[in-house]
Amino acid sequence: MAQFIVRRLFLMIPTMFAVSIVAFIIIQLPPGDFLSSYIANIAASGESVEQDVIEALNQRFGLDQPMHVQYFKWISNIVLRGDFGQSFEFNTPVDQLIWERLNLTVVLSLATLLFTWAIAFPIGIFSAVRQYSLGDYVATFFGFLGLAIPDFLLALVLMYIAFKFFNQSVGGLFSPEYVNAAWSVDKVIDLISHLWIPMIILGTSGAASLIRVMRANLLDELRKPYVRTARAKGLPEWKVILKYPVRVALNPFVSTAGWLLPGLVSGSIIVAVVLSLPTTGPLLLRSLTSQDMYLAGSFILMLSVLTLFGTLISDVILAWLDPRIRYE
Repeated sequence: MAQFIVRRLFLMIPTMFAVSIVAFIIIQLPPGDFLSSYIANIAASGESVEQDVIEALNQRFGLDQPMHVQYFKWISNIVLRGDFGQSFEFNTPVDQLIWERLNLTVVLSLATLLFTWAIAFPIGIFSAVRQYSLGDYVATFFGFLGLAIPDFLLALVLMYIAFKFFNQSVGGLFSPEYVNAAWSVDKVIDLISHLWIPMIILGTSGAASLIRVMRANLLDELRKPYVRTARAKGLPEWKVILKYPVRVALNPFVSTAGWLLPGLVSGSIIVAVVLSLPTTGPLLLRSLTSQDMYLAGSFILMLSVLTLFGTLISDVILAWLDPRIRYE
């Protein structure tokens, strides 16, 4: 196992470099760049930009250099100094912009993950054990309903309910008086009181999908001979179900855990825009539309790194969870 982990860590290095090159090229593929969009916006307002100003801005942003020079300058600063560059649009270091929003994104994503698992696991197990019962049909109905309703539509409905019946400020993760306030116990309580809307919205479709996966996997395991053997030995029913079939049925969840870490960064962008959430998703979208290449490239590089580490973690946990899996 140790050799497998070390080998995977070494293979991550060329993979990350390859991803960074592809991401940097794709960001610059659309015609124009950030400066051309910036000048077009100024011209649309009726103002003119002198040629010497354009050349000065080109030199300032480094856009007068070839693409490969811009890339090597960016990636060498990351590797040697941990400097992700300067955001063109915000005129702020990229790492500062990302870390400002990443904390709230992690809090929201972990709350959503706990909500999703707390709903999906017990209902999925119940649906499999009580197949074709009334509870199974009810869980199936709400599962399909959760998959069918778009997240942004559910966001609009819950925003209306929160404002109409609970008189709660909607949009964002804080009340207006706490948006720019320093962190305190009252601000944390206010954050927790606003988490339930995005948590339910983002977790509904995920929980509905996991319920169906858990039910299907567990039904396959419950029909296997080792379950009948465990029952024949006189083990309690709860132990027969939880100790063996449920443990094996968890394999698909663990194998897809690599998607969870990049999901912490990207999040659901449409829902974040609708709810005006100060998370990383809207900032990623804005960097792509404005061709802010250092900010967008840093986001994509971070997503790829998290995907690689998440996949490694899921592989290790999978081998620990299921003794039949070995990497030697």
